[in-house]
Amino acid sequence: MLQRTSLRSLTSASTAPRLLRPAHRHGQLLLRPTIQVATTQPALNRSSLQARSFSHSAPPRAPARHPPPPGGNNNNHNNASGGGGGFPIGNIFNSQPKREPGAALKEHGVDLTELARQGKLDPVIARDDEVRRTIQILSRRTKNNPVLVGAAGVGKTAIIESLAQRLVAGEVPESLKGKKLISIDLASIMSGTAVRGSFEGKLKDLIADIEDAKGQIIVFIDEIHQLLGLGKAEGSLTGSNMLKPALARGLQLAGATTWNEFRELEKDAALLRRFQKVTIEEPSAEQAITMLRGGKSRMEVHHGVIVSDAAIIAAVTYSQRYITDRQLPDKAIDLIDEAAAALRLARESKPEQLEALEQHLTTLQIELSSLGKDQDEASRSRREVLVDEIARLKDKASKMEKEWRDERERGERIRQAKEELERKRFELEEAVRTGQFDKASELRYSIIPKLEAQVPKDGQEAAEAGQARVTASDVARVVAKATGIPVSALMRGDRARLVDLESILRQRVVGQEPALHAVAEAVRLSRAGLHNPNRPVASFLFLGPTGVGKTELSKALAAELTGTDRLITLNMSEYHDKHTAARLIGAPPGFVGYEDGGELSVVRRHPHSVILFDEFEKAHPSVANILLQILDEGALTDSHGRKLDFKNTTIILTSNIGSDILMRPESISPNGEVTPVARDLVLERVRSLYPPELLNRLDEQIVFNSLSPTHVASIIDMRLSEIQQMLNTNERKIHLSIDPEARDWLAKEAYQPRWGAREVNRLLNKVVRQQLASAILKGTIRDGDTARFRIREEGGTTSVELMPVHEEEVFGVGKREDEELMRADELE
Repeated sequence: MLQRTSLRSLTSASTAPRLLRPAHRHGQLLLRPTIQVATTQPALNRSSLQARSFSHSAPPRAPARHPPPPGGNNNNHNNASGGGGGFPIGNIFNSQPKREPGAALKEHGVDLTELARQGKLDPVIARDDEVRRTIQILSRRTKNNPVLVGAAGVGKTAIIESLAQRLVAGEVPESLKGKKLISIDLASIMSGTAVRGSFEGKLKDLIADIEDAKGQIIVFIDEIHQLLGLGKAEGSLTGSNMLKPALARGLQLAGATTWNEFRELEKDAALLRRFQKVTIEEPSAEQAITMLRGGKSRMEVHHGVIVSDAAIIAAVTYSQRYITDRQLPDKAIDLIDEAAAALRLARESKPEQLEALEQHLTTLQIELSSLGKDQDEASRSRREVLVDEIARLKDKASKMEKEWRDERERGERIRQAKEELERKRFELEEAVRTGQFDKASELRYSIIPKLEAQVPKDGQEAAEAGQARVTASDVARVVAKATGIPVSALMRGDRARLVDLESILRQRVVGQEPALHAVAEAVRLSRAGLHNPNRPVASFLFLGPTGVGKTELSKALAAELTGTDRLITLNMSEYHDKHTAARLIGAPPGFVGYEDGGELSVVRRHPHSVILFDEFEKAHPSVANILLQILDEGALTDSHGRKLDFKNTTIILTSNIGSDILMRPESISPNGEVTPVARDLVLERVRSLYPPELLNRLDEQIVFNSLSPTHVASIIDMRLSEIQQMLNTNERKIHLSIDPEARDWLAKEAYQPRWGAREVNRLLNKVVRQQLASAILKGTIRDGDTARFRIREEGGTTSVELMPVHEEEVFGVGKREDEELMRADELE
């Protein structure tokens, strides 16, 4: 029996966190403590706690549920277990409410047909064959899933957008009319799927929404290879495995991927057999020009500029020649887009003249403020001049700013008119397609002509109306920033530069007329388009003793072909064994340096360059095997599987093989050139050391002449000119002068047939540079003076000494004396 004291204690503990709950043992009612879940508990009265007797076999009755109060469910009274208050167990473990039909498709997809209907997709030109092939696959009864495969930037997504435009226009077979083309964002599906099973749920809802459309939806997935790894985890289904049954039931899926990533799809044969491959090749230059001409109106509307036809041709030509790691038309479109953006930025920014005027005005205002407290006559006079000048400049700046703002506003109005004209033309096409002929008539004969009258007809009218014009020079500046090639080298015509190539190289290389002629002829042959386009621009083997100009000719050729002294030099003495030779393309996987890549990977950053393999006779034979692929195919694959393009490079190998033959007196003809017999002996030795497959792939094998004393004297003149230019660059107003006797003495001392012109640099460094540097630091020669080098004979020895000639000695009458006389005249 329940004792009375227990009831009192239970009543007094009604608000305590521990309660007593009934239990049965051998027919007796016992009270056990239990934990209160809720923070509040309704008060217990005595009548609700009266003791009751139960039989041994009778189970206790569950407490009666209290009806929920009006206005909502009360968790304190609606407990599944009946005990104290708390959260209902059913609300905790209930599943999420079922999604509305079509919600997953709206959340993770973009309706491309709706964008096409609104005119938000760019027109696609010169891709009719690829679009027709895609439509043909979609019209099949089975396996009607196209996958577009091509390099990045060739226009795979643009073809899908063209398909959406044709679906809206009804230019598709009857089996495809009325269907929607929806692009699915795989990243959106993957977001928030950390909990196991959430990804499967999202993709299952998406597939259900597509199937509910009864075949009226075509799904497009860009980078479709990502399906293989989507949702990949232990015990989980991948996205591709979940889509296979849906594809078998008729789900239409179009995808796009690159060739490298298509190999991932090829690993899953069960998925790949459900797709039909559509190869998208890079368009030709003519097709790319047509594409840019068709899409330039959208570019003009966006930037508010005029894109000239010359700029389009330049963008395709420059991108094809200098940007080799990307594809047309993407790289040409980027050049036009960036050039137009730069022009728009320049138009919307203040003109340089206006900024300079405002800066000068600020300087005068600061000067006027500083003179505000001075009361002397000179300060008052200066203040009056400054006030008038500031007022005049303010008026001029105000007019210039007004003209600039008016011009910018005119350009913006034209841009808005063009944008409205494009919109109305699209509405006209939509009205004709849907049969709204009254609206079409109003647009064609009333609204559109008025808008066309507000848009300039040609470039001259556009310039007068304040619209900037994108030209070929603007595109060249963008290419120059991207490649590092100077704008002057890009804009200068190839024809004029190549015709004068020999004379230009002659300014830096002396005594090598046969070599200059052979190099110029090979380069002209390549530039004329008469060589294999899959090979480098030119390839040479320079042979001869040290110091005769092999490396200097390479530098001069690099400066002329690329506009810079960008000569990539690889010293072959560093690649004398097999392991070091592997550094050219990169270490194999698992070896030290694999992540660093190879030395030749620099071609990816500088595809338009000259590569010099110096002292090639010291290289390991495996280097020659690497060169075979470069010279034959114009490409090389590094250790990371990346393709290096050498089609715009010039390859030069230098070697000292046969130098002993060239140093013999009988090897030099009376005119100073190598005799034919000596040249044949040198080439015969080269053929005995190098494999014939390498020599046959070279354009020219050139034997350099030894230098004569006359050649050395000419080189001295060139080096002295470089020293003079160095002084001018450092803002040193010092003129170099050398006596003929001193020049002849230097040429005689520097002539060393064994070392060539290398002794010239050593001698000039000792005789000219060191004496000149010492005189400048001591102050014995100043700006405006002449550094005269003359012969000095003393004690039976001859040398060249520096004699400073001061400025007043040059003009006869001292300049300082003239200034003193002028000051005396002014005082008188």
